[in-house]
Amino acid sequence: MIGVLVSGEGTNLQALLDERLPVVAVASNVRAAPALDRADRADVPAAAFPLDAFPDRSARDGAMADWLEERGARWIVCAGYMHLLTPAFLDRFPGRIVNTHSAPLPAFPGAHPIEDVLAAGISETAATVHYVDEGVDTGAVIAAEPVPVLPGDTPETLRARVQAVEHTLLPRVVGELIAS
Repeated sequence: MIGVLVSGEGTNLQALLDERLPVVAVASNVRAAPALDRADRADVPAAAFPLDAFPDRSARDGAMADWLEERGARWIVCAGYMHLLTPAFLDRFPGRIVNTHSAPLPAFPGAHPIEDVLAAGISETAATVHYVDEGVDTGAVIAAEPVPVLPGDTPETLRARVQAVEHTLLPRVVGELIAS
């Protein structure tokens, strides 16, 4: 029922697997993403769809959507997936694609939210789960949990605290969405 998109380590994927959510397939844009190994260890079908193997993003996204649908994916969770999705993908799973983000939205969109939060000097960030649309972190927020920014925080220390919250928030939100 759940297809997961990954680009890196796969700690949010692992959180979904640890909660025994019905992950049926894992796709990545990176051939050597460690998250693919996590999927293999969990006996979940996994495949890489690197952009250089396709004529363009739309062709890649269409092939990835086909592969996920063939494995029974009805919901898509972007768990550290670092590419924007095109209409060739988005239109296949309307209203059923979610993402996790390491800062409050819409205040801190983009690829470097932890660094942006620290540069802004604010006292609180958030782990956020939101719907995915064609924009950069512009989909409606589903849930957010605050995470304090502590004096002396570095990107690494703050990221670790935010990820700890994400690892609880994301599986809970996804579980609620697929149950409704």
